[in-house]
Amino acid sequence: MLKRHSPDVVIIGAGVVGAACAYYAACAGLSVAVVDRGPVAGGTTGAGEGNLLVSDKEAGPELDLALLSAGLWNELAAALPQEIEYEPKGGLVVAPDQASLEALRRFAEGQRKAGVEAAEAAAEDLRDLEPHLAPGLAGGFHYPQDAQVQPAQAAARLLAASGAEVHLGEEVTDILLDAAGAVRGVRTPRRELLAPSVVNAAGTWGGRIASLAGVGLPVLPRRGFVLVTEPLPRVVRHKVYAADYIADVASGSAALQSSAVVEGTPSGPVLIGATRERVGFDRTLSTEALRRLASQAAALFPVLADVRVLRTYHGFRPYLPDHLPAIGPDPRRPGLLHACGHEGAGIGLAPATGALIAAALTGTAPPVDPLPFRPARFGEAADEPPAGERPPTPPRRTP
Repeated sequence: MLKRHSPDVVIIGAGVVGAACAYYAACAGLSVAVVDRGPVAGGTTGAGEGNLLVSDKEAGPELDLALLSAGLWNELAAALPQEIEYEPKGGLVVAPDQASLEALRRFAEGQRKAGVEAAEAAAEDLRDLEPHLAPGLAGGFHYPQDAQVQPAQAAARLLAASGAEVHLGEEVTDILLDAAGAVRGVRTPRRELLAPSVVNAAGTWGGRIASLAGVGLPVLPRRGFVLVTEPLPRVVRHKVYAADYIADVASGSAALQSSAVVEGTPSGPVLIGATRERVGFDRTLSTEALRRLASQAAALFPVLADVRVLRTYHGFRPYLPDHLPAIGPDPRRPGLLHACGHEGAGIGLAPATGALIAAALTGTAPPVDPLPFRPARFGEAADEPPAGERPPTPPRRTP
């Protein structure tokens, strides 16, 4: 027999975005239920590095969201226990030649006008910031607002702090609608959660959840790999990457792209990302992707050339064609809100996303302009993704 519960809002997804939505909705006085077909942080969040970046975003709506989030992460770090491993380490973007450095100058100038702190570092000053950097670089920019968290811990702590009723290992099989076509809750094999609002925070599964409600949202998976080294002394102080990483982030190419992002961690291992490719939900290990990452990391930090890689992992970023997340109410289905499609920036943008969702749920003033993130911008019926890029239909679970 199905159990019935009636919170104010049901959030589908227990990753860091769903957890942030739960936290800020609860802070706004709403009762919250969270449901996920897997564990907390079992999808994209658990495969992330924990990047909280402003350095890779050009002036515009996403940067506005990132700056809001940067301030909120600071507040959360003070409010939540230390287990989230918040580290305001700052970022360093380096240029291999003068042409790249000039492009970084133009990029940083636009960011500064939006409120980003960006300080140019001359070639001779780079080694003061990162003593183990390769010689011969033309210069770079230091971004003190870049930071990092441990993403799975952050999701778990936000969920716990929200006081939400959490249902894990339960796949949402239906979005419940009333006679007028408005959302009235969700169904899993074990229960019905009745609520006037449902938030789709299902990450790469966001398109499938939208389809359960009868609307289109063209979320596609974009695979990425990370290398994890043996524990080391703190040989990398900041989050360090080359200028071409910014172009990779903005690209819509389906082909393999790689640009090393190198960072130390409090526990010792160095994390090395990042690759991007659209190969659907293919979990095959790509030796070419790993080879590129290792080579590019050693080019930035020669000290890493002989360091052992203990493991690799990969995940799927929830990609939308215009590189902006879908956040807010969906006018095509009253009561449905979306909080997905953040691609590789979901951890960094999670608090601002949660704040926007809470504002929409309570009818209060949004903290940033929500218009660029409106879910219906893709049209009444979003194109069906290619067969290889659709989320596989999971087997139905019995109660």
